[in-house]
Amino acid sequence: MLLVWAALQLVALPICRAVAIPNPTSGAYNDHPHDINPPLPGLWYHTEDHPVNALFRRATNDGVTYAPVGSSTWSSSFPQSSPNPSALPAEWVSALNAAVAAGKIPNIPQSSNTPGVNPVYPPGVNPSGPEVCSATYKCRNPADLWDAPTGVFASSFDDGPLPPTTQLVQFFNSNNETTTHFMIGINIINNPQQFLAAFSSSHDIGVHTWTHPYMTTLNNLDVLGQLGWTIQLIHNSTGGRVPKYWRPPYGDSDNRVRAIAKEVFGMDTVIWNQDTGDWSLTTGGTTPQAVQSSMQRFLTGPKSPGLMILEHELTPQSVSAFIAAYPLIKGNGWSLQSLAQLYGGRSYQNAQGSSSNDVVPAGVLVAQNTTTLSASRSTLSTSQTATSTSFVVATPTPTPAHSSAISIQHRPYIWQLPCLLIAILATHSA
Repeated sequence: MLLVWAALQLVALPICRAVAIPNPTSGAYNDHPHDINPPLPGLWYHTEDHPVNALFRRATNDGVTYAPVGSSTWSSSFPQSSPNPSALPAEWVSALNAAVAAGKIPNIPQSSNTPGVNPVYPPGVNPSGPEVCSATYKCRNPADLWDAPTGVFASSFDDGPLPPTTQLVQFFNSNNETTTHFMIGINIINNPQQFLAAFSSSHDIGVHTWTHPYMTTLNNLDVLGQLGWTIQLIHNSTGGRVPKYWRPPYGDSDNRVRAIAKEVFGMDTVIWNQDTGDWSLTTGGTTPQAVQSSMQRFLTGPKSPGLMILEHELTPQSVSAFIAAYPLIKGNGWSLQSLAQLYGGRSYQNAQGSSSNDVVPAGVLVAQNTTTLSASRSTLSTSQTATSTSFVVATPTPTPAHSSAISIQHRPYIWQLPCLLIAILATHSA
């Protein structure tokens, strides 16, 4: 009998000692402080080239299947001209009303204008004062972007996509550069292949409204439609990306318009600090020589603030004007960067860039022509409508720590019970 007990102890004691040592996931391990405090890493995320990304690749889209860009299904649910304010998604209107009720949208009267003339506000309204702060009148709201960082040429183009977009994208690609395209919604509908050329080349896409109106002349619902439909179309055409920036046509914005863009749709307003007038190359407003003279003056001048020049992909002439000026940009030591990548390093509200693999599923208040691929990647429901931002991140439901009757971290204690019994019997046998 003594030999049996001795053998039993020889086998059981090492097992008992092993299970008595707490492991890093056990409650015993976490119930007291530890002396080892390693420093936090410099970054809270892995860089794109980190090996872990090859093992756990994230999605370049939001997990939703959208209608193919250019198809009739893709375009059919969007306005074919100026948006009808009485046919806006209820979610957008509710978000606007909530922002107004919260005092986030200033009660500024609409301006009026005739084509080619700056908008005019009613008598007694000062467009240059802090209450209105019209960008048309060169009032700079601190939240708007007018200047690039020192030494930076913040590259962007307005009014696309159009046929000349193809030449522009090819030129950027051949020089390993990217730019930001502030696109008009109806132009995306009419030129889907040019849109895809820019997006698939990792260029950044921003909002330039649906039909290019003077925005301060519109009422709140009209502003909502001009921004909302353009955001929605870009969202549906880029794998679920939400634009972060918009540029008002003609630079026409004020505190009311910019507040709707920010509070309802989460977008920042971008203006410019120089203008060559390239948009008028085909209408007699300027000449290629005059545009080049302006670019020469800008590019050989001070590097602070950096340059944010208004440029257009409107005509072959305006694209050619930029291509002709490109050697001056590089030759004078400017760092050409896509405008949307300059501020916070993220071109979209829910993704770093057009080809990044970090798209966060997001509901832009309403989703058109989509089929959910995964229940954990759902779009925003009516009951979740946000009043101050354009989307709500859909996060998967966390798994409870104690999902089974007996948690893994507590199972070592089960094995300690027979060990204790063996120890007691061994003592009595002695």
